[in-house]
Amino acid sequence: MTTPQALSHLRVLDLSRVLAGPWASQMLADLGAEVLKIEHPDRGDDTRGWGPPFVRSADGTQRESAYFLCTNRNKRSVALDIGTSEGQAAVRALAAESDVLIENFKVGGLAKYGLDYASLSALNPRLVYCSITGFGQTGPYAQRPGYDFMIQGLGGLMSLTGAPDGEPMKVGVALTDVLTGLHAVSGILAALAWRDRSGQGQHLDLALLDVQVSCLANQAMSYLVTGDSPGRIGNAHPSIVPYQAFPTADGDMILAVGNDSQFAAFCRTAGHTEWAADERFATNAARVRHRDVLVPLLRQTTVMRSTQEWIALLEKANVPCGPINTLAQVFADPQVLARGLRQDLPHPQFGSVPTVASPLRLSKTPVRYERAAPPLGTDTEAVLATLSTTQETPKP
Repeated sequence: MTTPQALSHLRVLDLSRVLAGPWASQMLADLGAEVLKIEHPDRGDDTRGWGPPFVRSADGTQRESAYFLCTNRNKRSVALDIGTSEGQAAVRALAAESDVLIENFKVGGLAKYGLDYASLSALNPRLVYCSITGFGQTGPYAQRPGYDFMIQGLGGLMSLTGAPDGEPMKVGVALTDVLTGLHAVSGILAALAWRDRSGQGQHLDLALLDVQVSCLANQAMSYLVTGDSPGRIGNAHPSIVPYQAFPTADGDMILAVGNDSQFAAFCRTAGHTEWAADERFATNAARVRHRDVLVPLLRQTTVMRSTQEWIALLEKANVPCGPINTLAQVFADPQVLARGLRQDLPHPQFGSVPTVASPLRLSKTPVRYERAAPPLGTDTEAVLATLSTTQETPKP
């Protein structure tokens, strides 16, 4: 008998598209929730067409984007046109029998279909309804569309990312979307915990901008404390030295010295014990003040050995360090292999497709990898057939 997963008692109705909402619903699906992905019968999720790269069937007639596959595993696809009365009735019937609904339409965009929180909570007072937008349900920007790239800029992240003399840079993945998905899961689980005590669902108003600003972490606090806006400093750290990338004889490595004893250990390993005794470098605060002197000295030393030689020496000395891997090197890394961070899932069109494993490791209710991201509409008839017989079964 298969052990139930942590959230296998829940049904999630996912009306979201692209990344933030689907990232949240995939996490819930990984934890066992039944996630019904509602998609337009013709277009589906926008990301189905975001490629190349695509995975293709053996005969070349079917394809799916890598982007869509990365964030929609363990879900069921239900094709409904919510612009029609039949589609609206189907979503309402499903919402009446669901625990969570996730959507990322523009503010007020679902009200005209009778699918907003006020309408659906009247049908199902226990419904946890999560709205994800660029700027939230209130404020002067509420009606604006919001995308990860523009939020990274508007929310300050790009002002902190990149070389001092280069252009502002976005992060290499849509990090604001991913962080919003993570916060959505936290908020949904909190709302479900409250429902367990109160019997009432609630509306979660989640904004990409709110998430981005809140995740500026120490950089935001540095500004609030000093009134000075931090700038771009490349791979260096504003408050820790040395904590950045350094050149080696055959590439680069990361040196992440977090305290004075680690710095002293590095100095011994590098053959420069005098640096640890130098009052300019003996403490982290002093090293931050004199980074312009210290960093060039370190760079002159690190280029004398290869990356792997440094890593071998510094790991023995308990000095945090590491390589800068390509993704090919990441997925060949022995620790990544040991942790099973690549999984392969069955797919009805492609045989199997790879996926990146969930980082959640639960001892009693582990994540299960049951199905890859589904073909458009593949579960429509089966899902609608399960609706309560007390309701008229809508047509897709």
